[in-house]
Amino acid sequence: MIAILRKTASDEAVDQLVRWIENKGLKTDVSRGENEIVIGLVGDTTVIDPFLLESMDIVERVQRVSEPFKKANRKFHPADTVVDCGHGVLIGGGHFQVIAGPCSVEGENLAPIARRVHAAGATMLRGGAYKPRTSPYAYQGMGEHGLDILLDVAGELDMPVVTEIMDPRDVGLFCDKGIDVMQIGARNAQNFPLLKEVGKTNVPVLLKRGMSGTIDELLMAAEYIMSEGNPNVILCERGIRTFETRTRNTFDLNAVPVLHHLSHLPVVADPSHATGYTRYVQPMALAACAAGADGLEIEVHDCPERAWSDGAQALTPDQFDRTMERIRAIRSVIAPADE
Repeated sequence: MIAILRKTASDEAVDQLVRWIENKGLKTDVSRGENEIVIGLVGDTTVIDPFLLESMDIVERVQRVSEPFKKANRKFHPADTVVDCGHGVLIGGGHFQVIAGPCSVEGENLAPIARRVHAAGATMLRGGAYKPRTSPYAYQGMGEHGLDILLDVAGELDMPVVTEIMDPRDVGLFCDKGIDVMQIGARNAQNFPLLKEVGKTNVPVLLKRGMSGTIDELLMAAEYIMSEGNPNVILCERGIRTFETRTRNTFDLNAVPVLHHLSHLPVVADPSHATGYTRYVQPMALAACAAGADGLEIEVHDCPERAWSDGAQALTPDQFDRTMERIRAIRSVIAPADE
């Protein structure tokens, strides 16, 4: 349930209404837009008579919310959420960012890759120190040492770090290290203990869609995080598993406008994992950009044929340069309409 208040409602009156609602045992989410104030009611809303609520002087109207996701719902929060990723980098609400770097942190080659993607226009550095792999015998990442390498390189370039977290027990480590954005990968999209644990922090979370997850399941995963108190969630479309075998996954570009319609959270697209092949990354990056994505996550490696993981989908730095040129061209056309 949401209560849409009159424009003339004073701060004192809003606070009084919030206290009245919370005394009924409900949680509230107050969103203050330019033209209206929206109070979202979360919990057993049957304890409140909607007609009584609507009869109050400051209430314009009351509306039921049928979707199970509440805090992630645009009805609760009409304005786009802008997530501060640190280092002056904002995403959402007209702020567009590109996250780039290798799939895995491998050592000394990270620095030259990072310098190239930064020079090309990438604003956030990605790299996996912990790697979820289908086989237990495949490379699992450098662990804590990989985090240190990633942070050292990103610090040199004043870039936020985006890296995957797999275990709830590592949340404290990531926070202590100062990781800017914790990524939850497709395989952990419904790891509810992990979602709850990152939700207890205020660190931005890049939440990827599950391998066969629906849009509603992605939004419910975001709800798990937000219900614990962390509003800084970035949704990521990275392709889903279908019957098609010519690409690694099927890139669901529908998800970008649908998520923007349903939710106020920023939406990022990952064409690298979606397609699985270098040759398809650039066209799908451009398509996602044109579809209105708030950002892109792209894998870049200086020598893809020697990459420790996912080399087949990585761009070389030169290919990334050309891709960024075309992204800027697309953005120059669509950005004025967004703003």
